[in-house]
Amino acid sequence: MNTTQLTRINTRRVPGLLGRTVFDDIFDSFFTDVPTYVKQSTTGYPVTDIYSDEDGNTVMEFALAGFSRDELTVDVKPEERSLTVAATSSTDEGKTERRIARRSFKKTYVNYNDDLDLSKSAATFKDGLLSVVVPRRPDAEPLSIDIT
Repeated sequence: MNTTQLTRINTRRVPGLLGRTVFDDIFDSFFTDVPTYVKQSTTGYPVTDIYSDEDGNTVMEFALAGFSRDELTVDVKPEERSLTVAATSSTDEGKTERRIARRSFKKTYVNYNDDLDLSKSAATFKDGLLSVVVPRRPDAEPLSIDIT
């Protein structure tokens, strides 16, 4: 074996613990596929909690700091069994004392089970928290049947 071959063997890259391709794939895809990563980081915006209250109503709470009531819309389409919450962000050029990350969004929620009365929905907005309460339909309440 001559010294030229020995040098070439010693300069060869040896895979690390995770492997060279895993590390390269992460960084290569991050820098070449930026729109996908931006989309993934904003798909959960705004932060939303959906839960049932003690009366069985579905409550949807949206954290919307920096938005005003005039910038928000809640549209209910009972025939499509959907509720859409949207916001348009207007930037005020004169205000520079606070910087709040706000962006327009539109989220549609569908009542697949058809157990909610969307036409009786109510929304309140206070201190940056939008709450939408959707009551259950009376005929959608669970029943207990006596076994004879």
